[in-house]
Amino acid sequence: MEKINSITTIPAMEQVKQAQELKQLKAAGESLEKTAGNADTARDASKLKDACVQFEAMFLDLMYKEMRKTVPEDSLLGDSNADNILRSMHDTEMTKNLAQAGGVGLADMLYRQIQKQDVKPPLMAVNTYKK
Repeated sequence: MEKINSITTIPAMEQVKQAQELKQLKAAGESLEKTAGNADTARDASKLKDACVQFEAMFLDLMYKEMRKTVPEDSLLGDSNADNILRSMHDTEMTKNLAQAGGVGLADMLYRQIQKQDVKPPLMAVNTYKK
């Protein structure tokens, strides 16, 4: 039976140990990159959701302004310029609150549609094109 030479086995064991540590380090690095990517994705998704809600608020505000034009003016409640400005400001705030509370579903629909498309921000697209 052959004896195992401890002088030659120690470096081999060290190499195996280093290889295992390197493998664990790579796995940890990949996990960290994936987590960082998910954080960017979550932040981008949050920005996209906010933009969709703001778009819905703007759309509802425009819709309310057009609807107000169809209602005949009544001098009983006042029709001065100050009253019109106050009414417009009230409508704007009301539509912002309406959109943030769920609105009519336009923001959700836009969010789902844009999220499916994997759209890149304009600057990133330009930088990608330059490479």
